[in-house]
Amino acid sequence: MEQLRIAVLNAAHRDENTTRNFRRELDASLAEFDATEGEVPDEFDYDGAVVTGSRSSVYWDEEWMQPIKEWVGEAIDRGIPFLGVCWGHQLLADVLGGTVEDMGAYEVGYSEIEHDGNSRLFDDIDEEFTAFTSHSDEVSELPPGAEPLAENHYSNHGFRKDRVFGVQFHPEYDTKTARELVHRKDLSDDRRQSVLDEITEENYQRACEAKLVFDNFLEFVCEVRAGEVAAETEAESREAARVGRSD
Repeated sequence: MEQLRIAVLNAAHRDENTTRNFRRELDASLAEFDATEGEVPDEFDYDGAVVTGSRSSVYWDEEWMQPIKEWVGEAIDRGIPFLGVCWGHQLLADVLGGTVEDMGAYEVGYSEIEHDGNSRLFDDIDEEFTAFTSHSDEVSELPPGAEPLAENHYSNHGFRKDRVFGVQFHPEYDTKTARELVHRKDLSDDRRQSVLDEITEENYQRACEAKLVFDNFLEFVCEVRAGEVAAETEAESREAARVGRSD
């Protein structure tokens, strides 16, 4: 099977770490679009799409977000599988009719998260796992018909609706990305140092298990594409048989 074509909507305000991290974790042919410049694909010929994190909030009235929301909404309607990470998780929830709000706290650093064990997105990931987090907004109400997949005491950390998946944590982060993020956040000296002290090779290795969500998502995309190809082949066979009978 040909390599998957994945559209990456990068909302990270030109953070080079984001481009590097997603290129490393997604084993596919990637077409990257700078969402903060209002860039979206000019068509929908992709096997799947990924929406990254961002320094912005989904509910801010920023001009660049509207074309992103419109393209994402149409792509979902066309059946394109999606994975949203952090801000992307929140954007997908918003587009699907969920609610995103300030949660009144800031979760940052390596966190413990639990998933329910029932989603293919978390295949081979322990039901209690570690991942890097950085967010002060949350999906406070899931979209109608969405299934909660993961959570901790801060917020929802994963959901699914049909072919759309979202995760609040950052499975793509390496230690360089984590340290640079912490240094630019408005934190007290004590809290900043406490989080920096957590960013160790040992904690990073523990969090690498969460990277499996990328492989699991791509496997799901492969299955969707295979099913669509099979359906098209069957339809063509039926049409050829119909034409043959009419001859």
